[in-house]
Parts: sequence; C-alpha cells; structure tokens
Amino acid sequence: MFSAFPIVSLLTGIGVLLIGSGLLGTLLALRAGLEGFADGVIGLVMSAYFVGFFAGTFVCPTLIRRVGHIRAFAMFAAIAAATVLLHVLIVHPGVWLGLRVLTGACLVGLYTVVESWMNAQTPNTQRGKMFAAYMIVTLLALTLGQALITFADPAGFTLFAIASLLMSMALVPIASTSLAQPTPVTTPRLGLRFLYATSPAAVAGALVSGLVIGAFWGMGPVFAQRIGLDNAGVAAFMGTTILGGAALQWPIGHLSDRVDRRRVLAVVGAVGALTALVAALVAVAADGATGWLLAAVFVFGGLAFSVYPVSVAHLNDHLQPDQVLEGSSGLLLLHGLGAAAGPAVVGGLGPRSLLVYYAVTLVVLAVFVALRIRHAPPVAMEEHMPFAPMVRTSPEALVMLADAAEDAAQPAPHDEADSGHPPPRA
Repeated sequence: MFSAFPIVSLLTGIGVLLIGSGLLGTLLALRAGLEGFADGVIGLVMSAYFVGFFAGTFVCPTLIRRVGHIRAFAMFAAIAAATVLLHVLIVHPGVWLGLRVLTGACLVGLYTVVESWMNAQTPNTQRGKMFAAYMIVTLLALTLGQALITFADPAGFTLFAIASLLMSMALVPIASTSLAQPTPVTTPRLGLRFLYATSPAAVAGALVSGLVIGAFWGMGPVFAQRIGLDNAGVAAFMGTTILGGAALQWPIGHLSDRVDRRRVLAVVGAVGALTALVAALVAVAADGATGWLLAAVFVFGGLAFSVYPVSVAHLNDHLQPDQVLEGSSGLLLLHGLGAAAGPAVVGGLGPRSLLVYYAVTLVVLAVFVALRIRHAPPVAMEEHMPFAPMVRTSPEALVMLADAAEDAAQPAPHDEADSGHPPPRA
C-alpha cells in the first residue's frame, strides 16, 4: 500500500536543500560584485556551477552505486555545506570557481539520491502527480531562498552561515529514514545525433532554455544590483521571475497539448524576446518603475521557464514510451551545456546586457522553430504526450515521467476489446 509519509520526508529534505542552494547562488553573485570581481570573472565563476552539475551527472551515479544512497547523500551534503563556508573564508575568484564546480557536482548527486528514492517509493499510477509535487516544492524552495537574501548584509558572514546550515539540515529527514535503498542509479547517455534527427525544434529549445535560464541564475542578481536595486529589490527581481515560471508553465503547457508544440515554442520565443526588451526599457528607470519591472519579469519568467518543458514534451511526442527516459535525459544534459555557457557569455558582454541577451537568444529560437514548421509536418494531436511542468534536475527525476508515460500507454483491456484495434500510443 502506498504511504505518503516517506515521500513527505524526502520532499522536506530536498526542499530545505534547495532553499539553501537558492540563497547561495544569489548571495555569491552579489558578493562577487561587492568584492570587485570583473564582470567576465563573475560570469565564469557562476558558469562553473553548471559545469560541475553537468560533470556530476556522469560521475555521481558511480559513487552512489559504490557507497549506497544514505552514505552518498551524507557525503555530498557535507561537502556542499563546507564549500559554502569556504567561499567566505577564502575570497578569491580562482578558489570560488573551483568551489562552484564542486558545489554543482555535489548538488546533482543530492538530487539523484532523493529522486531515485522517490522513484522507488512511488507506484506508476502516482508518478505523474509525484513529479508535479516535486516541481512545485523545487520552485517554492528556490523562491524562498531568494527571500532570505534580505535577512543580512551579503558583505558579511551571516548569510553564508544560513546557507551552510540549511544544506546540513537537509541531512536530517534523509538520514533518519527507514526506507530500503532503491536500485542503483544509471549513468545517462547523450545521443545528440539521435535527438536532433528526431526533433530539431526540441534540441534547439533545450539548448536555448539552458542559455537563458543559466544566465538568469548566474547573472540575474548581478544585473539587478547594477541597475540600482537594493537587496530587497534583488530578491524581488529573482523571486518574481521564478514565481512567473511556476504560474505560467501550466497554462502554456496546457495549450501545447492542443496545438502544434512548435508553434507554441515559436510564439513563446517571440513574446519572451519582446517582454525582455520591455523589461530592459523599464530597467533604465527602475528606481521609479520597479513595479513595472517586476510585472515584466513575471511574464518573462513564465515564458522562459516554459521553453524547456515544452521542448521535452515535443520530443516525447516523437518517441515510444520506452524511449522517453533516454530522450528526456539527453535534452536535460543539453540544457545543462547551455546553462554552463550562459553566465560566461553574459559576463563577457556585461551584466547590464542580460535582458538584451535574453531577447536575442529567444528570437533566434523563434526563427529556427518557425523555419522547422515550414519544413516538417506537425505531430498528430492523438500522438501528443501529456505536458509536465518542470525545471532542471537530475536524470533520475525523469524516470517518473518515463514510467508514467509507459503506464499511460498501456491499453485498458475493455477498450482494446471494444474497438478491435490497438489504442493510441499515449
């Protein structure tokens, strides 16, 4: 019988971890600016997190198989908590770059442990709901992390201590669990040629989403700081964008279930670019129009955060249920490559160029997808897989989607008998 209590324990642990992680990312971007790091250096330091995250996707499964889930989680959490404090003890861009790589690798290891445990505890019929609950917890926790930036001065030690404590406390609900260890996790494969041949629009969407969202996480706080927002304003800028991503993913995804998803991607890219330009114009007068800026980035966040899940859904429309996991994992890793490049590019251009960078990147996506619409027919509506809101995570979370897709594809005995024909794939 399915029990919700172990799942609540896992969600609590990952939620506490993500609050600390959300706080740390914004805190480091602000502190780097206060320490006088060059813009290009800030971009490289913030990109280093995503480099570590990408590398950890391949390295961490081997470590987890070797030492077990609980020991691996304890090890990753301890290292992540220690690296938080090392940032404030050794303020040097080279050291910070190495620490960000290490933090990214540890966090993807932590995600992998929790997500594989959730997969083991959730029956197939509940996996879609479980994945949705996990995404809600993720977005809310990251938003709360932004709010914590107002509790103390980023130039001091307190916020680093809070972030370290949160990452350490994430150990408690996980280490105290009596759940049996799940099956060993696997290392994903990245078949770019297969993915592009299957759906060029989905590949472009995943890459552009990484470029945009990675730049947001890495350079968003620096941009907000440079246009004159105080700590509360920076927290509001980041938090409002995330909330927009949480609020608008579902209606956009709901629309993509009913029309050609490529049209949705093209419109989201075009409107997202326009919204970014509007936000850029408002940002020039941010001191007197902060409310308008937040309204613009709320809409932009909803559009930008929707590109990746719509891309995943579009790819899945072309796959059989037993191919969903490999295909979705490939897009996730491609998204990670884009995220690793985004902050470095914006750092080289200058943080004030962030919104214009968004606009240019999304316009390129819109044009590319529009050309694909002209050269290839759409997927039939009955072949559409259900949309699932999501943010970047580890490939283990995608197992829930893959298993839910296979479960949805199983024919109901009476339906097959009544029709005399096999039902649609999904």
